[in-house]
Amino acid sequence: MRLVIQRVSEASVTIGGSLHSEIGKGLMILVGIAEGDTAADVDWLAAKTAAMRIFPDENGVMNRSLIDTNGEALAVSQFTLTASTKKGNRPSYIHAAGHEVAIPLYELYCEKLSALIGKEVKRGVFGADMQVALINDGPVTIIIDSRLRE
Repeated sequence: MRLVIQRVSEASVTIGGSLHSEIGKGLMILVGIAEGDTAADVDWLAAKTAAMRIFPDENGVMNRSLIDTNGEALAVSQFTLTASTKKGNRPSYIHAAGHEVAIPLYELYCEKLSALIGKEVKRGVFGADMQVALINDGPVTIIIDSRLRE
């Protein structure tokens, strides 16, 4: 599993011209799920997301987590994070997990993160054509891949 985590002052998802979900200060999380990803990947990534110290403390040092700041989270599935760009100019998504694996893992990630931060994780709609808007605060953008944790 691969995440792109952005610290935001606000973020939203619009589908078909209608606002679907939005958050204020917190994290915008793009979630890419590949073949072979498991619930163990979800557990590790949810814990990392909740505890990652990327919010400023009273001295302006990135020392506070989503939990510490009582921030919000918006998670959007994005199979394109699994792209292989080794050959040619057209990305290959052959390693992206199919719906039967990806949807339950995406939902599990959102549920686990919700439990860790003590509030609902707002979501996009799996497989929908979404317009994502955000104001990246910092900017701070972190990429985490569960396959690189060891």
